Formats: sequence, structure tokens, C-alpha cells
Amino acid sequence: MHACRKATVLAAALLLGATACRAPAASHDATAHHDFVDVAHWAAVFDDPARDAWQKPDAVVGALGLRPGMTVADLGAGTGYFERRLAGAVGAVGTVFAVDTEPGMVEHLRARAEREGTDNVVPVLASPATPRLPAGAVDVVLIVDTFHHLDDRLAYLHALRRVLRPGGRVAIVDWRKRPLPVGPPPEHKLPRGQVVEEMEAAGYALVGAPDVLPYQYFLIFAPR
Repeated sequence: MHACRKATVLAAALLLGATACRAPAASHDATAHHDFVDVAHWAAVFDDPARDAWQKPDAVVGALGLRPGMTVADLGAGTGYFERRLAGAVGAVGTVFAVDTEPGMVEHLRARAEREGTDNVVPVLASPATPRLPAGAVDVVLIVDTFHHLDDRLAYLHALRRVLRPGGRVAIVDWRKRPLPVGPPPEHKLPRGQVVEEMEAAGYALVGAPDVLPYQYFLIFAPR
């Protein structure tokens, strides 16, 4: 998952249709890369209150079936848009790994967790090719507006299986490949069918598809 500047994997940057840094190198590489070093700028974008109307964070977290004591990893956490809700869902005895590859974002995640009193949120500075999560530790990996930012996705997703506990799942939310009032241009999007095919090729099976979002597909996978 290499990027122009070891960029964060949070594809929500495309909320404003930002310009890609370079074209993808291969069919399973990212369709867009961005520089997320300006944390204040991206915080204004990612945490815009208007986002709630279409991102529906409560519905997304509710559909994950989280229970107190579980461990969830928000892969591409960015500024922590989902973290407070995830922290509440898993409770004080659960853990939320807030994963990002941009050091400034990870510092922001730590400060936000302290400000919001979410002691169960653990910021993680990931590497471009691995989320740097402990093996067999995660019940749910959440990848929101991020999948199309991953490079060498098949290898990345296959390796991601090692972090899942038995019965663990991977939930992907990304943009429908058609013109929309928010999000990136169509050429940066991946069709739903391609996401399913790639996940199946990486050893997962589609086990759920909550229909709660107006502009994005929501797919839940489990290792086969």
C-alpha cells in the first residue's frame, strides 16, 4: 500500500474529489493517492457535520454487530470520524485500533482519544504494506472509503487474514461506481463486483451486505 508520501489510507479524502498523485501501476493497485500531511485541512473535510447525513456512522457501526469486549480495527482511521462510536460499541473492556499510515494523523488520533475520553482507542502507525496489528487479535476490520486507496490489494488482503480471530470479519464501505453528489470522480472508484472478486481471490467469502448507505456499498466478508 505505497503512496505518494506514505499517505493515509483513508479514501474519504475523495469527499472533495481531490486529484490523484499518479495513475495506478497495476490492476490491483490504488486508483488514487493523496498527501494527508495537512491534518487540520483533512479534519475539516473528514469531520464535516454534513458527512453524517450520507455516511450514516451510527447505522454503519450498528450493522457490524459489535459487542462489549470485542476488538475492532478501523483501517484508515484518518482523523477518527468513527472512533467514538466504535469505542462505545465495544465498551470499556473492548479495544479500537485506529490505524493510519500518516504520522500526523496518528498523533491527531491520540489527541482526539484523550480529548473524547476514549481510553480504549489505540492509535497505530501502520506501514504501507501492513496494518501492524497483532496476529489473531481482531474481531472486525472496518475499511471505510479506503479500499480503493490500497495498493497490491490481493497480497495486502490475504495477509490481513492473520490479524483476525476465529470468526473474524472484514467490513468494506466504498463508493458506488457512478456519478454521485459526493465522493471522487468515477475513474477513482471500484465497482462492487470487482471488490467482491478481489476479496474472494484473497480467500474471503461475502457473508453480508447491509443496505444502509445511499452512495456506497457495504460488504462484510469472512475468511474461507
